[in-house]
Amino acid sequence: MRLSRFFLPTLKETPSEAQIASHRLMLRAGMIRQEAAGIYAWLPLGLRVLRKVEQIVREEMERAGAIELLMPTLQLADLWRESGRYDAYGPEMLRIKDRHERELLYGPTNEEMITEIVRASVRSYKDLPLNLYHIQWKFRDEQRPRFGVMRGREFLMKDAYSFDIDEASARAAYNRMFVAYLNTFSRMGLKAVPMRADTGPIGGDLSHEFIILAETGESAVFCHKDLVDMPAPGSDVDWFGDLQALVNARTGLYAATEEMHDPAAFQQVPEDKRLSARGIEVGHIFYFGEKYSAPMKAVAAGPDGVERPLQMGSYGVGVSRLLGAIIEANHDEAGVIWPEAVAPFNVGLINLRPGDPACDQACERAYAAIHASGQTALYDDTTERPGAKFAAMDLIGLPRQMIVGPKGLAEGNVEIKNRRTGERSIAPLQAVLDGLAADANTPQIPAS
Repeated sequence: MRLSRFFLPTLKETPSEAQIASHRLMLRAGMIRQEAAGIYAWLPLGLRVLRKVEQIVREEMERAGAIELLMPTLQLADLWRESGRYDAYGPEMLRIKDRHERELLYGPTNEEMITEIVRASVRSYKDLPLNLYHIQWKFRDEQRPRFGVMRGREFLMKDAYSFDIDEASARAAYNRMFVAYLNTFSRMGLKAVPMRADTGPIGGDLSHEFIILAETGESAVFCHKDLVDMPAPGSDVDWFGDLQALVNARTGLYAATEEMHDPAAFQQVPEDKRLSARGIEVGHIFYFGEKYSAPMKAVAAGPDGVERPLQMGSYGVGVSRLLGAIIEANHDEAGVIWPEAVAPFNVGLINLRPGDPACDQACERAYAAIHASGQTALYDDTTERPGAKFAAMDLIGLPRQMIVGPKGLAEGNVEIKNRRTGERSIAPLQAVLDGLAADANTPQIPAS
């Protein structure tokens, strides 16, 4: 993408309402624009990252056996009355009436609707197990929306729902999602710690939050230090085998959110292994059994022919919130530092002298080679002064910068900057282009 044709309204000054780094940098880097309290327009740069995060979530859900569908944002109030949650949910729910006085709501979550969908079709244990998910916009009318996309009213969420015939199968489904979440966040360059959590309005007796440690986290968290550096299980696990050992390795060590914290139990952790910090929730999983299936009569016949309520769980990932969490974990004073997997572009190509034939030709060759290699580039072909170009590229945080100027080209060289480390190197332009061509010829292994 050529910057001269791109819509990137960056800001030099920090808006007064931005209280944390991610909010400040998303506004300054032209990723989002506030349209109302807690409601944001996603501008082109931010949308590119959002789509990459969304795709990683999608791939890991499907790897673990979940099937994608798409449910509407508006739901019938009567469904929520069936489950008993309509009056209990509270003022965060946006209630609506259409022109025929039918009561609707803008969905904050989808347990009722997915239960209605499944009960209409599933009749037997032979139709199970089933895990259905979608990635959809939600709305919760927060009393005090703040921190940008971290605590907004409208947000993009992946929510999955599992259905099983008995508790043992339902807990196996829970474990699959537990492991899938660890892999999902790891692919985004994040270290997420699973912690025992309150089930809140979703309900149930088993729940874990996945927490990114950050100074600007919304709540205090307490855990064993070894959990922070424990690697993700990886994609080659036996998804429909016994994953309990993988789960036990991460739940056997102390980890709890503030609501579930047990100071006496935490004192049993060796002193040098106790970690008290603040954290950002990026995912939350629940097993709640018959909470929705029983009142809504979602039943299936078991192997004995007897009908019983389905055992259910739900599994949420804050897709839009993840952008804020990633930035909180990856930034410096100059701007964002995107992990490669979610960067809006892989390379920032900077032409220091547009209009100079040698610089223009070198940049066109590099631009074509980057895209031929399967990567993407944001090519700054504008007439801004070099200092402004460098500042803008650091602000938006692309992993690598290729800087093309007349002095370097006189010797056949370009400058390469690693945004994360700040390391700069001089390399022959032809060697860089040859390396990109080699990348393009390397067979890619598709996701399973």
